[in-house]
Amino acid sequence: MLDGWRHQDPPTTKKLPIEVDIPEYISQCARADSATSQDQAVGDLVLIAFYYLLRVGEYTIKGSNNCTKRTVQFKVNDVTFFRKDSKGTLRQLSRTAIDAEIMSAHSATLKLDNQKNGWKGVCIHQEHNGDAIHCPVRALGRRYVHIRLHTTDVTLPLSSYFSSGQRCAITDTNIRACLKHAAAALDYPSQKGIPIDRIDTHSLRSGGANALALSGFSDREIQKMGRWRSATFKEYIREELECFSRGMSRKMKRKFGFVNIAGGVYHDVTTTTIISPYNTVPMAI
Repeated sequence: MLDGWRHQDPPTTKKLPIEVDIPEYISQCARADSATSQDQAVGDLVLIAFYYLLRVGEYTIKGSNNCTKRTVQFKVNDVTFFRKDSKGTLRQLSRTAIDAEIMSAHSATLKLDNQKNGWKGVCIHQEHNGDAIHCPVRALGRRYVHIRLHTTDVTLPLSSYFSSGQRCAITDTNIRACLKHAAAALDYPSQKGIPIDRIDTHSLRSGGANALALSGFSDREIQKMGRWRSATFKEYIREELECFSRGMSRKMKRKFGFVNIAGGVYHDVTTTTIISPYNTVPMAI
């Protein structure tokens, strides 16, 4: 699956967001009998990146085209899982909890160590979305269980995976290739008007931000999830997408009957005269 796309993007092309269908497509391919350990790792990481609004340097090792700065990749010990007890209270799971408990967690937190823009000691949290496979909490669980099966080193990055006993890691190039392959398979150019060369690793982070915006979450909530310190996060929400203007013209057609209550503050509008269309005599308003 990873070798399915080798297109080189123009360096100045601004990337566009994707929908959750691409991470889910990649995740589904990773569940196939022919899928490799690398495929499975990529399938999990794209889900995690989309739902947690991650930067590419936070979940992959640095490749030739990955120029992120001051970004530290999430490690195994940055992940905390939670389950609800019999009373519905959320309880933190032990880091030595059995696999079944990890894979049935109700939510999971990623702790920021020292990320871009100086965020440190901050936690981002997501709940189980109800899907047994295409869920960020389940994807984190699969990464956690897989790495723990092969090593006790909890400082390994989440990009780690093991194949034939050897530790390997997912790169930004691996993620980029899969995103483009999935976009082509889902016919993004004709179905959504998004060319393949407008899709890259940044499309996951902007796609997650767009999904939150279209779902009605506030700017503050999106900014907090994506860990933006300023309003620059709005650049990720692409208003040229059709969804943002859906229904606008119908709602704008409504007559609201508003009145400018400040009109009489600065001018005495009661003495203003107009010419009625029904006679030629000036009349007071």
